[in-house]
Amino acid sequence: MFQKGDERGYKTPLEGIRQKTLVHGQRTLMVEFKLTAGSVLPRHHHHHEQIGYLVRGRLRLFVGSDEYDARAGDSWCVESGVAHGAEALEDSVAVEVFSPVREDYLPEPDRSSS
Repeated sequence: MFQKGDERGYKTPLEGIRQKTLVHGQRTLMVEFKLTAGSVLPRHHHHHEQIGYLVRGRLRLFVGSDEYDARAGDSWCVESGVAHGAEALEDSVAVEVFSPVREDYLPEPDRSSS
């Protein structure tokens, strides 16, 4: 699968947070998140392993009982079932990969074919 970059296809699951599924395969899915300074992703957990990379900005990450101040160039891994969340300290862009594929993040046309 190859996907050209464009500004279409973003969703806003929470105030100040936009997300777009970039590409996916049978076992992994990659998502870009654009977070406005001050936006909060509440702590949550899921069965997917999640690996992330901060492209731009600053985030405060909460993973289990740990807290990290992430800057552009930092990366992380959240194991399956571990509670995690984030606060955008600046306007930020992060790319995250989920395994297995998050069905709820698949683009609409792909849901009907699975």
